[in-house]
Amino acid sequence: MRLHVLAFSLVLALPLAAQADNDISKVNGTVHVDAGQHAGDVSTVNGGVHIGDNAVVQKASTVNGSIDLGDRAQATGVDTVNGGVSLGQGGHVAGPVDTVNGGIRLGKGADVTGHVRSVNGSINLDAAHVAGGLHTTTGDINVGANSHVEGGILVEKQSGWFNWNTNSRLPHVVIGPHAVVQGTLEFQREVVLQVSDTAQIGAVKGATPVKFSGAAPTE
Repeated sequence: MRLHVLAFSLVLALPLAAQADNDISKVNGTVHVDAGQHAGDVSTVNGGVHIGDNAVVQKASTVNGSIDLGDRAQATGVDTVNGGVSLGQGGHVAGPVDTVNGGIRLGKGADVTGHVRSVNGSINLDAAHVAGGLHTTTGDINVGANSHVEGGILVEKQSGWFNWNTNSRLPHVVIGPHAVVQGTLEFQREVVLQVSDTAQIGAVKGATPVKFSGAAPTE
């Protein structure tokens, strides 16, 4: 249901976005905002969104495509259906980052003020900061070394149309060296939770943490 609602809302938003002088919208093609440029809402259907280094936009959204924000790029929010999201080194999103059927990767020093949610894709933080928590249903989560997450972690139980997925592999959640996760780590389904012996985490609900030493778990 979330997939259809999000996709429908994005399609409806396209004609409205086209009315603003600085907004960019397209169907069946990739949208580019060049390095250092400023734009309003940026959206497309059946294509990707590429935001160059140091560029500034409002909301970036697409259906059936990925979103790539370059180093030190800024946006007020990011969402996609059937595509991944990549935020470059020092990038900033002053709101949520959402994707369905795609992974999310935050580069070194990247900062997200809202939540980061991927329903069926992995979430990877590389010394990044997320203020609104991490959410997934079937994806892996890697809170890399020196990353900082506020708002905890939520791995939701599969329900509704997700029940068709017969993949028996458990989601893996790794909290890396010197990473900090504030808030509750809640797991509504079985997961593998591995936590560095130098990491700091909040209360854990629904899983048993397994400690590891070194840069990464051995298995």
